Amino acid sequence: MDVKEFDYELPEELIAQDPIEHRDESRLMVLDKESGEIQHKIFRDILEELEPGDCLVINNTRVLPARLYGVREGTGGRIEVLLLKRRENDIWETLVRPGKKCRPGTVLNFGDGKLMGTVLDVVEEGNRLIRFSYEGVFEAVLDELGQMPLPPYITHELKDKERYQTVYARNEGSAAAPTAGLHFTKELLQKIRDKGVDIAEITLHVGLGTFRPVKVDRIEDHHMHSEFYMIDEDAAEKINRAKETGHRVICTGTTSCRTVESAADENGHIDPKSGWTDIFIYPGYRFKVLDCLITNFHLPQSTLVMLVSALAGKDHIMHAYQEAIKERYRFFSFGDAMFITGNPKKMKEFGE
Repeated sequence: MDVKEFDYELPEELIAQDPIEHRDESRLMVLDKESGEIQHKIFRDILEELEPGDCLVINNTRVLPARLYGVREGTGGRIEVLLLKRRENDIWETLVRPGKKCRPGTVLNFGDGKLMGTVLDVVEEGNRLIRFSYEGVFEAVLDELGQMPLPPYITHELKDKERYQTVYARNEGSAAAPTAGLHFTKELLQKIRDKGVDIAEITLHVGLGTFRPVKVDRIEDHHMHSEFYMIDEDAAEKINRAKETGHRVICTGTTSCRTVESAADENGHIDPKSGWTDIFIYPGYRFKVLDCLITNFHLPQSTLVMLVSALAGKDHIMHAYQEAIKERYRFFSFGDAMFITGNPKKMKEFGE
C-alpha cells in the first residue's frame, strides 16, 4: 500500500497545544467499525459504551522527564540529550543534538555537575550510547534536571509535568506518553470497575520509534523500532477471561493494542510474559485479541493511522478524520479521543 493513502490535511489550529482543564471532559468520537456510523460525545460517556464482562486494557508505563539540557566539558557548547532506552544500569541509548559534536569520549555536564555523561559509542541512526554518573538515585536526579519530552508539534510550555502522565502511570521507562490514557480520571476508572468491567494493567515502554515518520513509499517496507513490554498473570487472566466468555477486549491506546497482539498466540490466548515487540499493524492484519480501541487522532501518514485503519477500515477512518476536522476536534497528544467500537460476534477482517 502507498503511504500517501493515509494522508490528510489538518489545519494547524486544531493541533492541541495544552491539556484540557478536566481530563474526562475532552470530546469523544464513537466510530462503529462495521458500519462507519459516527456519534459525538464527551469522554466520560465512555462509561455508557462499556459493558459488564468487558476487559479494559491500560498501559501503566510512566514517562521519564527524559529531555536534558547541558554543556560539553572543555568547550561549553550547549547540548540537548533525549533518553531513548536504558541498555544496562547507567548506560542509555540517546538522541543527541548537535550529534556531530558528541563523538565517543565526549564528556557532558548537566545541572552544574549534578549529572555527568560520557559518550561511549555511536549506534543505529546516529544515536549515542552514554554512561551517566551521579550521586544518589538516577530517577531523582532526572526528575530535578529533566524536562518532559513533548512532541515537536507542541510549542507551549507544560506547567504541570503530571498532565503528560496518565493517572495510573507507575512503571517508569517511556520516552513518550500513551496519550489515549490521558483522558481517564481515577473517579471514572472506579465507575468503570463498579459497572463490572475488568481493568487489566499491562506495561509497554513507549519509544520514539513509534512516532517516527514513515520514510518509504510502500508501508510494507517500513521497519518498526522495538519496545519492551510486560504482561503479568493478573492481566493475562482478565484478558483471556473476556475472550473465553464472549466479551470484548478494549485497549486504551495503540501501545496497549500492540502489546496484547504481540503477546498472544494464534488462538488469541495470552500467557504472562515480557519481551520486545516491533509489530507493525496495518490494513490486512487480522486481530487476535483486540475488539475495540480507545485512541487519539494521529498524525497523517503515521503508523498509528495505519493501525486504526487496520481495525476500522481505511475508508471509515479517513471519513471519521474529515468529520473530526469539520467538527473542530482537537488533534494529537493533548487532543480529543476516538472510540472504535463493535460487537465481537460481528468481527470481520478488514483489508485495503
